[in-house]
Amino acid sequence: MAARLNQIGVPAQAFDSWDVGILTNSNFGDAKLLPTHESAIKNAFSRIDPDVVAVVTGFIGHDPNGKITTLGRGGSDLTATAIGAACGLDEIQVWKDVDGILSSDPRMVPNAVPVKTVSYEEASELAYFGAQVLHPIAMQPAMKGNVPVRVKNSYNPSAEGTVISHMDKPDRLVTAITCKRGVKLMDIQSTQMMGAYGFLATVFGDFEKHRLSVDVLASSEVSVSLTLDKKQDMNQINAVCKELAPYADVTLKEERAILTLIADVERSSDVLATVFRVFSSQDIRVEMMSQGASKVNISFVLKDKCLEDAVLNLHKCFFEDQCVVEPFKKSEDNASPPLIRAP
Repeated sequence: MAARLNQIGVPAQAFDSWDVGILTNSNFGDAKLLPTHESAIKNAFSRIDPDVVAVVTGFIGHDPNGKITTLGRGGSDLTATAIGAACGLDEIQVWKDVDGILSSDPRMVPNAVPVKTVSYEEASELAYFGAQVLHPIAMQPAMKGNVPVRVKNSYNPSAEGTVISHMDKPDRLVTAITCKRGVKLMDIQSTQMMGAYGFLATVFGDFEKHRLSVDVLASSEVSVSLTLDKKQDMNQINAVCKELAPYADVTLKEERAILTLIADVERSSDVLATVFRVFSSQDIRVEMMSQGASKVNISFVLKDKCLEDAVLNLHKCFFEDQCVVEPFKKSEDNASPPLIRAP
C-alpha cells in the first residue's frame, strides 16, 4: 500500500504496528492493549513527518517481551481507533463491504437499510450481540477520546456511511436488530434455602472457576437463567453443571438464539408492546428476556428455528411500515389503548 501511494505521488511510509505504539498483553489470539499504548502512540507519531501518510499494519502488536500478538477478530478496527483517538483526530474512518451499519443483517433481512448515526454505546452493543461490522471493543478508544468514527463502504465510496459518536436522546424507537445463533440456555433453580446473595455468589463462583462467561442473564432470589455462546468449551459447561448439582437443579437447552433490539430503553414499554404482539401472532415463544444495564438493548432468547421469522417480522414493523400487527401507539391523552379490541 505504501509503495503504491508513493508511486501515484502521495508520500507514504509503512510501519509495523508495534513501531507506532500498539503494545498489548501476552494473550495471543485475543490480546488487549496495555494502558501505556496511548502515550506510546503519541510519542511515535510525534516523530513521524506529518506530511507523510503512515501505513500501519492492523490486527497485531507486541507484548512486553517483544513477542508478536494478535488482537482477535476485528483487531484492525481496534488498531485504527486506538491510533485515531491517541492522535486526537477529527474523525476515524473504517472501510467495510457494506454501506455503514445496517438496521439488520442483510443476509437475513434483504430490506435492511443503513443507519446514519448511532451512539458509541449502541455500536458497542451491536458488535457484542452479533453485528459483523465492528470489533466489540473497538469503540472504547474512540469513546474515551470523543473522536467520531465513520463506517464506509470500500465498494461504494459515495455512500454516506454511518457516523458513530456521542449522541443525545435518539428520535427513533429502534436503531437496529441483531442476533447471535448457536447459544445454549441454562436454567439454574436453587434446591436449598439460601438467600439471594449466597445463591448468586456460589453460582458465579463456579462459573469463574471454570472460566465461563455469560452473554445474557435474568435472575430472581432462587433462580438464574443465562446464555452461553458457541465458543464456550462443552467440557467446562459439563463441569460447572456438576459443581452446581449439590445445591441446584440445572437444565441446559441447546439450539437457542439471542435476538437483540438496539432501542431507546426509556421507551421500552412501547417497544415491547409491539414486539410481543408480533411474537404472539407468529406463535414465537420467548424463553428468556433481559434489558441490558447499558440502557440501549433489549434481548430475547428464542429457539434457533424461530429466529429468522422473528427478525424479519420485527424489521417489517420497525423499519418497513409493513407490520403483521397494528403497531402500538398511545392515544392522544397518553392512555394506552387496549391490545385486543372488542368486536
